Amino acid sequence: MEMSRRQGAQGVAVPVSLIFNIDYTPGNHYLYCMERRIRHYPDPFLRQQSEEVSEVDGSIQDLIQDMFSAMEEERGIGLAAPQIGVAKRVVVVSIEDKNFSRLALINPVIVHLSTETDVREEGCLSLPGVNADVERPVEAVVRGTTRNGRLVEISARGLRARILQHEIDHLDGVLFIDRLTTKERKSLEGELVDLERQYALLTSS
Repeated sequence: MEMSRRQGAQGVAVPVSLIFNIDYTPGNHYLYCMERRIRHYPDPFLRQQSEEVSEVDGSIQDLIQDMFSAMEEERGIGLAAPQIGVAKRVVVVSIEDKNFSRLALINPVIVHLSTETDVREEGCLSLPGVNADVERPVEAVVRGTTRNGRLVEISARGLRARILQHEIDHLDGVLFIDRLTTKERKSLEGELVDLERQYALLTSS
């Protein structure tokens, strides 16, 4: 997740994680870490529904570690597996909070959202140069499995709730621009068309 450069966890600019773009396979750890190209909109992979993780085995542990390494290299705060070309329901989050420092969730599910909402600017490295105010519930309760295989239920508010909602959206093929009104989406048409042209050039070469 890319938060506004004007507002981080404590109102400070927070750079986003570097995201890799290569299919992850067990035993291919080093190659995976070497490739660091982001999957950009409108890459169809970003619209795929991610699969549930059936077993927290070595390949998932390696994936989580790689995601943390990528995120921490760029002082990121959130990353979803589909953004690096891995269609698995895994997210990682790390902000300056004892309960959200190097938090990995496998098969996360939102079980409750508050009726109270707020609006904050969001961005995403899968949509470079695109930022917009997004309305989301202020509070979220998320259930998932930790990398140690423990089932947990997390109650989050504010930035913490927003990060979890943003990353879980990625697992369902949803981008933050899908949360905008028609008018708001229209205002980003120029930036989105530019990304579409860049993607067409990249994939045609």
